[in-house]
Amino acid sequence: MADRVYVYILASRPRGVLYTGVTSNLPLRAEQHKSRAVPGFTAKYGVNRLVWFQGFEDIRDAIDHEKRVKRWRREWKIKLIEASNPNWEELHPW
Repeated sequence: MADRVYVYILASRPRGVLYTGVTSNLPLRAEQHKSRAVPGFTAKYGVNRLVWFQGFEDIRDAIDHEKRVKRWRREWKIKLIEASNPNWEELHPW
């Protein structure tokens, strides 16, 4: 996982509240969300289940993809998640 940047989606539960983010340290960022270490949207709504992620070599590509996914309709995000994780199981990138 070194030298990669990740776009990720968290969910509160299957088909629950969704959050899209980008990070260069996915294990650390997932743990921060899970432990509610950083106040904000994910802590407020209990969004802490990592359900999808994609790695990129170039941070600009990752940021562009994150912005694109954030603009997607909710149903498109659900299809993206369910294509690789149909049971909405929590993924562990470490």
